[in-house]
Amino acid sequence: MRSAILKTALSASTGALFVVLLGGVPAQATGKPDTFALPNGFQPEGIAIGPGPYAYFGSRATGDIYRADLRTGKGAVISKGPGTPSLGLKTDGRGRLFVAGGAGGDARVIDPRTGEVVKSYKLTADPAFVNDVILTGHAAYFTDSRNPVLYKLELGRGGALPAEAVKIPLSGAIQYTTGNNANGIAPSPDRESLLIVQSNTGKLFEVDPSSGVTTEVDLGGESLVNGDGLLLSGRTLYAVQNRMNAIAVVDLTRDGASGKVVKRLTDPRFDVPTTVAAFGKRLYLPNARFTTTPAPDTPYAVVAVKR
Repeated sequence: MRSAILKTALSASTGALFVVLLGGVPAQATGKPDTFALPNGFQPEGIAIGPGPYAYFGSRATGDIYRADLRTGKGAVISKGPGTPSLGLKTDGRGRLFVAGGAGGDARVIDPRTGEVVKSYKLTADPAFVNDVILTGHAAYFTDSRNPVLYKLELGRGGALPAEAVKIPLSGAIQYTTGNNANGIAPSPDRESLLIVQSNTGKLFEVDPSSGVTTEVDLGGESLVNGDGLLLSGRTLYAVQNRMNAIAVVDLTRDGASGKVVKRLTDPRFDVPTTVAAFGKRLYLPNARFTTTPAPDTPYAVVAVKR
């Protein structure tokens, strides 16, 4: 199921990661906050980092986009949302932010310098939950946790945005069932296929992005239940297991066909983190706090762990 289309490095939100936990407490980096607040009631879900020391967070309540300076932890809302969620986020080298629209069934491309929506896409008219996004050298792929399909934005010459998205039906090993299905998405180590985690079953799948055919990744019986955001570094896959307050560290084969969960990272500051991005020597996770009933004054924070 090889399809050699993922040769280019992904967005600035990816990088080589090695997390060090000392007695359960993360080692600290001088000068940068290891925890910083998001606006009360924000209900964060996705994170993207870069270009530069700037992190972007999407609100699953309003769709607002918040930008924080990782050097200080200070930030502000830079793009008002449409009233539907902003979930998975990725930035590209052209200074654009790609946003998965959750129950809105859409995707948006935002200029983070101005907050302007450069282009929006209605991906489906059916009930949907467009959950996460990954960028390759020439396309953006979005998962849908309710419908067995990937949505593809084929990028043209110079990164030109397409007029509309293409649906790629998922077939093969993955079987959708009750709850959240396909969630986080990442490339395979050889960049020739995609990896998606199925939250409700805990399974990891390799996907041929040209055909949508899926094959289950052999994890030796391990489960990634509640799997959410994925981040690949070399042959190491970091899979956030949100309600478990943990990150599964998976050592994959080069082709992504099999892997072994070598450890799970935890931190006392985790409060249902959903996804992960990296900058410099640090790993950043937004606490979504799914087990806390949200209110306008509910506090939310981002946790940084030294890698």
